[in-house]
Amino acid sequence: MNFEDVIIKPVLSEKATALREQNKYTFIVAPEATKIQIKEAVRKLFNVKVADCTTINVQGKIKRLRGRPGRTASYKKAIVKLAPGESIKVFEGA
Repeated sequence: MNFEDVIIKPVLSEKATALREQNKYTFIVAPEATKIQIKEAVRKLFNVKVADCTTINVQGKIKRLRGRPGRTASYKKAIVKLAPGESIKVFEGA
């Protein structure tokens, strides 16, 4: 699996922005990606040192569309903690 295939997109929510103050960055990742693959992908793509990685499988919510039941897509989320002094410049807007 390529590093570009592991990380799908960053999460830009209010909670993810608050986590950045603790040097933690949130990404939506491929469902079959392991913590080791995620750490390696972040290290290679953003050229930073990764200290820790936490993964969460988010289940899709039940919704209705025109009265018919449905479900939003499930996905896997990773919270990556960087080593002290490291940051990802793309998130900082620089």
